[in-house]
Amino acid sequence: MRIAVLGGGPAGLYFSYLWKKRHPQSKIQLYEQNPANATWGFGVVFSKRALEFLRADDPNTADFIAPHMLTWRNMALDLKGEQIVLDGVGFSAIGRLKLLQLLQQRARSVGVELTFGKLIESVAEVGEVDLIVGADGLNSVVRRVCEGDFKTSLSYADNKFAWYGTTKTFETLSQTFVETDMGTFNAHHYRYAPDASTFLVECDRQTWDRCGFANKTVEESKAVCEKVFARTLDGHPLISNKSVWRNFPWLWNERWHVRNMVLVGDALHTAHFSIGSGTRLAMEDVISLVKALEAEDDMERGLARYEAERRPIVDTLVEAAKASAQWYERFPAYMALAPLDFAYSYITRSGRIDPARLRTMSPRFMARYDAAHQSPSVVRLSEVWR
Repeated sequence: MRIAVLGGGPAGLYFSYLWKKRHPQSKIQLYEQNPANATWGFGVVFSKRALEFLRADDPNTADFIAPHMLTWRNMALDLKGEQIVLDGVGFSAIGRLKLLQLLQQRARSVGVELTFGKLIESVAEVGEVDLIVGADGLNSVVRRVCEGDFKTSLSYADNKFAWYGTTKTFETLSQTFVETDMGTFNAHHYRYAPDASTFLVECDRQTWDRCGFANKTVEESKAVCEKVFARTLDGHPLISNKSVWRNFPWLWNERWHVRNMVLVGDALHTAHFSIGSGTRLAMEDVISLVKALEAEDDMERGLARYEAERRPIVDTLVEAAKASAQWYERFPAYMALAPLDFAYSYITRSGRIDPARLRTMSPRFMARYDAAHQSPSVVRLSEVWR
């Protein structure tokens, strides 16, 4: 089989490796517009069971990646200077560039042809192939070729965010919520290397407007964020890597394949960064696609099987991501809650964690929460939206 893969992110690299590993006679050519050692952003975070989804199908790759990940058991929320620890809410992280380099090694080791620094502007450029895998992200060339046929929809969240890095390292995945004269800000921060952390700044649109970010340069915006989070950064600078203000894009496709073209990862769907599942979703798409194609002796049936089996899972995760994003769009109001009530609201925001699960997962936090609720809190969750 001759396969062209567009996009050298985790989805494209992992599909190329996995298919070539299992089908050595196939010819796979991957095209990526950026250089091999360049990427946007900083770290990639995975939930507690970071690589279990991968270990079940590809333990060698899981073992190859795991030593390069940093792992922690708890997370922390800082609400206007008061810290609340959520025990049992563990995560793992790795530098995005490091992950790409590891997956590039895997792909090369099985004979995938990797072409970097080449912008494909039309699928006709890849020549005669049996399958084209669109792993080329939000601005997918594969999808744009037949955008009407894929039935693509795109909308944007209201909040603004800018993705920075910093040399300040954090003990755990943590978030800081601050109130200023100009409005409210939130920072998602976690270490992904011994000397580096991701620091993603988010604010509501009213705050963004009041700060005049629309008319500020990247450096000017960075300086404002450094001032807002001076206590959290503790003298460390923010680092920019194309760190412009953005609205999160909600992308969805009603059809997942057209003719011999199929979509995976962010070319197919997006999931809000607040649930930390984007990379995992993309790699799980790949595993599902490979299994579906192997299960059928006809390409069309294999692609249809991929969508039928994978779509219900993605639907559930995307809905959880939307619920999480809606919480963030209201976070200034939630900041009126007492700290423990705020943390409870945060951890249950996506609907995936109910009280029973939370008691099992975070017994120390829930013991504090229950003790605090023996007497009335300052502000209850039910009072925020009266």
